[in-house]
Amino acid sequence: MSEMPLLKIGDLEARVPIIQGGMGVGISLSGLASAVAKEGAIGVISSAGIGMLEPDFAKDFREANARALRKEIRKARETKGIIGVNIMVALSDYDDHVSISVEEGADLIISGAGLPLKMPEKILQNKIGKNRTKFVPIVSSGRAAELIFRYWAKHYDLIPDAVVVEGPMAGGHLGFKKEQINDNDYALERIILDVISVMKIYEQRYGKSIPVIAAGGIFTGADIYSFLQLGASGVQMATRFVGTYECDASMEFKEAYVKSKKEDIIIIDSPVGMPGRAIRNKFLDDVNQGIKKPINCPWKCLKPCDYANSPYCIALALTNAKKGFLESGFVFVGANAYRVKNIISVKELIETIKKEYKEASSEEFYKSS
Repeated sequence: MSEMPLLKIGDLEARVPIIQGGMGVGISLSGLASAVAKEGAIGVISSAGIGMLEPDFAKDFREANARALRKEIRKARETKGIIGVNIMVALSDYDDHVSISVEEGADLIISGAGLPLKMPEKILQNKIGKNRTKFVPIVSSGRAAELIFRYWAKHYDLIPDAVVVEGPMAGGHLGFKKEQINDNDYALERIILDVISVMKIYEQRYGKSIPVIAAGGIFTGADIYSFLQLGASGVQMATRFVGTYECDASMEFKEAYVKSKKEDIIIIDSPVGMPGRAIRNKFLDDVNQGIKKPINCPWKCLKPCDYANSPYCIALALTNAKKGFLESGFVFVGANAYRVKNIISVKELIETIKKEYKEASSEEFYKSS
C-alpha cells in the first residue's frame, strides 16, 4: 500500500503529483489555483480571455488581459504552494502573457493549443537561477514532443522542463481530428508511451529528468496509479476540480456538470477550427441548426479564429457560461464530467483522490503477493 509520490519539476516539488488543468475563460483563476496549491498539488490559472472579466475590456482588450492576469497571479501568490499559468500558444498576446507570468514569479508556464517552438524571450532571459519560471509544453503525440524538444535543443541548447501529454478524453479544445477521438490508436495509454520514449533520449543527452505528465480523462486516484505505473511522473486533472466550491466558475456552470448525463457530452466544431468537447444545450443546438448568434469581435484574441465567418464569438460564449448565462454560451467539459455528482471542497477532493490511489495500489500489492 503506497502513498502518492512527489512530482518534481526541476527544483519544484509538489507533495501531490497533480497539476490542476488550466480552464478558460475564467474557470480556473486565483481562487481555484491557490486552493489546489495549498493542498500540495500544482494550482493553475488560465490566461485565456482573462481580460473579458474586466469592466473595460472592450476599450483595450490587450491591456485588460495584462491587468487581469497580473492581479490573479498576485492573489494566488498570497498562498504558499506552487502556482502555474496556462497560456495558449494560439493567443494573439501570447508573448505578453508569458512575460507577465515570469515577471510576477509564476513557478511554471504550461502551453498548449499550438506548438511552442519559438522559446519566449522572457523564458530565454530567465533560463538560469533557482527561482526561474519552468516551461512545460502540452503535446498530443510523440512526434509533437520530438519537434519541440529538437527545435529548442538546436536553437537554444536548452529543453523544456517537463511535458504534459493530453489524450482525446480531455475537455475543451482537442489536439486531435474528429475521427481520432474514439480511435484506440490515439488513446492516452498509447501516446504517453511514445512521449516517454522520446523524453528518454533527451534525458540521456542533457543528464536530467524530464517529467511526463498524463492528461485527459483522468478522474480518480486509481487512474493516477495506472498512469504512474506506465511511467508518468504525475497527472493533470481539470474536470473534477470544477466540482469544488473554490472553482472560479458560477454555481450554474458547476451545476451543469453535476446535472449532466453521459449522452449530453458532445464533440463540437469550434470557431477556432478544432474539435471541442462540451455539454449540449440550446445555444449549441441553435448553432447546429445554422442560427447565427450576434457576433461582436472586440479583438481577435485567438490567432486561428475565423471570426468573420464564425456563428458566434467563442470567448464571449465561454465568458457568459462562466458567469452562469448558459442561454448565451456553453460549458466545455472532459469526457468524465457526468461523473461529477456533487460540489465539495478542494481539500476533500484531494483527500478522496489520495484514498482512491491508496486503495488501487494496495489492490495491486495483494494481487502480486
